[in-house]
Amino acid sequence: MILLWLVLIPLLGGVAAWTAAQRRPLAARWIALAAIALDFGLALLIWIGHAGRVGLASQGGWLVEFDHAWLPAFGIRFHLALDGLSLLMVLLTCFLGVMAVLASWTEIQDRVGFFHFNLLWILSGILAVFLAVDLFLFYFAWELMLVPMYFLIAIWGHEHRVYAAIKFFLFTQLSGLLMLVAILALYVVHHEVTGVYTFEYGALLHTPMPDGTAMLIMLGFFVAFAVKLPMFPLHTWLPDAHTEAPTAGSVILAGLLLKTGAYGLIRFVIPLFPHAAMSFSPIAMTLGAIGILYGAVLAFGQTDLKRLVAYTSVSHLGFVLLGIFSWNGLALQGAVLTMICHGISTGALFIIAGALQERMHTRAIDRMGGLWATVPRLSGAALFFALASLGLPGLGDFVGEFLVLLGTYQVSIALAAVAVVGILGATFYALRLVQRVFHGPNPHGWSLADLAPRELVMMGLMMASLVWLGLYPRPVIETFAPAMTHLEEVVMPVVPPEGRP
Repeated sequence: MILLWLVLIPLLGGVAAWTAAQRRPLAARWIALAAIALDFGLALLIWIGHAGRVGLASQGGWLVEFDHAWLPAFGIRFHLALDGLSLLMVLLTCFLGVMAVLASWTEIQDRVGFFHFNLLWILSGILAVFLAVDLFLFYFAWELMLVPMYFLIAIWGHEHRVYAAIKFFLFTQLSGLLMLVAILALYVVHHEVTGVYTFEYGALLHTPMPDGTAMLIMLGFFVAFAVKLPMFPLHTWLPDAHTEAPTAGSVILAGLLLKTGAYGLIRFVIPLFPHAAMSFSPIAMTLGAIGILYGAVLAFGQTDLKRLVAYTSVSHLGFVLLGIFSWNGLALQGAVLTMICHGISTGALFIIAGALQERMHTRAIDRMGGLWATVPRLSGAALFFALASLGLPGLGDFVGEFLVLLGTYQVSIALAAVAVVGILGATFYALRLVQRVFHGPNPHGWSLADLAPRELVMMGLMMASLVWLGLYPRPVIETFAPAMTHLEEVVMPVVPPEGRP
């Protein structure tokens, strides 16, 4: 039942926070923090309980399962399962969920209860996405994330919030409908072959179908996940959504919602359609490499602080796409580490951008400058996370991107070289951010409050996480090892070595 509780606690906590806020708004904040912290504690218990486990569980490599009939007449089950990959994503979700609640502690003053209701329901949907192994349940959870995030942007966002919320809704809803069509097509194809209607992930693996059919269905999944990733050129919703969202919304978007797209590629696209994914991998890798350069160049040219940080996600998630479709263990390990480290480092940069906007009431870089003298602790934190974003050795982002480069080099030297140029671009935009915002003269005479104790705790925890992942990533790699072994045992034998990219 622990998996069910991971999903239910934020749902119930959201309702409780909304109800409690009618009497005391502060109670909503504490309820939301307690709910997601409890989930984080449960996830840590699972991790500690399975520490050092490198073998596969008996049923498809799952460490923990909850399986119950939902709509048996249609082959739909309420099936949650967790392996090393989903465990890491659950831990990241809960950790950043705590950070999001803390980041909104003083920023959100209007309709506090409804805000935390939406925030917790988004987190519940994300957790269900990482745990669902029934494709109908997965799609249900995928859509559950959408509506609360729309409200979060449209109600508590900034100047152009309604435009950004509608754009986010249209992109994700239309791509989600495309995935639904692909799920139903796979459901029908499997029935034609076996005579059984089912949405079960394990049953749908290796469903025989013509190559053309497999490619079309795979593309339905791929586009939906690529929009959420976001992949160039399907990324255009992201800068607007990030820029207009409240700080907590930006943290959830960058740290978690984007990761659901990468998770979908690893969990569903490659295992369900190995031949089609292998055939498509040169295109996917090329788009990933383009995204790395494109995101870096556009980030360098931004004058809005949040928009600058938003475009860095396009660049970093290009590494993830490159690693996933490189089709080897090193690159895949690097992709997963990059997903985790990007969530922490970019989430922290959005928290810093939100803190500055709350104090200065502007995101314009041209109106900033010389802030180090007035907010040294905030400036030092910004420098740390900017260095993490550019891939400084000793921090987690470096390990992930280095592994992706090693794996990609084995497949394509040219694409690896392009990715290296992208890392150089990251150096330019990260140092430009620090120089323009925190160094030089203070022409506008800013005198701001430095980080409060609550904010110092947040920054300290996120810094410690990146240092740990940079110096000792072994526990994370070992946690992911069973899931990667499962991929190698199930997927790799289907596509012979000479047929891989």
